[in-house]
Amino acid sequence: MAVVNPDPSILAGRWIMGALVTALFTAVARWLRGVNNSGALAGAVCCFVLYLGAGAAAVSALITVFVLAWVTTRIGYRRKQSLGVAEKQEGRSTSQVLANLGVAAICSAIYFFGSNNAALLLGISAALSEAAADTVSSEVGQAFGDKARLITNWQTVPAGTNGAVSWRGTLAGIAAATIVSAVCATGGLIPLHFISICAGAAILGMIVDSFLGAWLERRNLLNNDSVNFLSTLVSAAASVWLTH
Repeated sequence: MAVVNPDPSILAGRWIMGALVTALFTAVARWLRGVNNSGALAGAVCCFVLYLGAGAAAVSALITVFVLAWVTTRIGYRRKQSLGVAEKQEGRSTSQVLANLGVAAICSAIYFFGSNNAALLLGISAALSEAAADTVSSEVGQAFGDKARLITNWQTVPAGTNGAVSWRGTLAGIAAATIVSAVCATGGLIPLHFISICAGAAILGMIVDSFLGAWLERRNLLNNDSVNFLSTLVSAAASVWLTH
């Protein structure tokens, strides 16, 4: 588990190391066009806060989320362009970054500024795992199928429809959630026996994301960023609830 040490010299070193790690991660993410300029700034803030609060293990999980998202976004990119669902080539924006990483960053900030509650570390892990699961499931599903099924009534709809799911995308999302949860555990952010809880909460969030997309986003009551933020919040809350 990450621990915030009150010693001023150690804290100063933590801030400096956090700044260096953040600068490197942000530069690589922007160079790979995983984010645009504004998205890079938002990602830098989230990365720095995650490092301060939860240490290198949280940043390792963040990097894993980024790699999974970057790779799957580029799988079948021309096909996604033809469907009109491809991400912009310049990368994800500020709102997209904050929608996926905001809950984890908030948990980390609370942990850093005095609340050394281990449940917050589990919340960080589940939120990051859900962010990976949701992105990977969407990207893989859109890359390999013309059709999907609406989660609310199981009707066949075009791939990329809000609230639509496919078996390929779902399995890929489950795998992504498990991978990020395992990275969190092996890095010491959460105990090893919490991997299943973390991954399970992330998968629940992924399902909630689909329901919110079908019920509210399709009716223009929520946008995609709001749905993503709420889904990571559900995952973080569910992970804590499952341990009690």
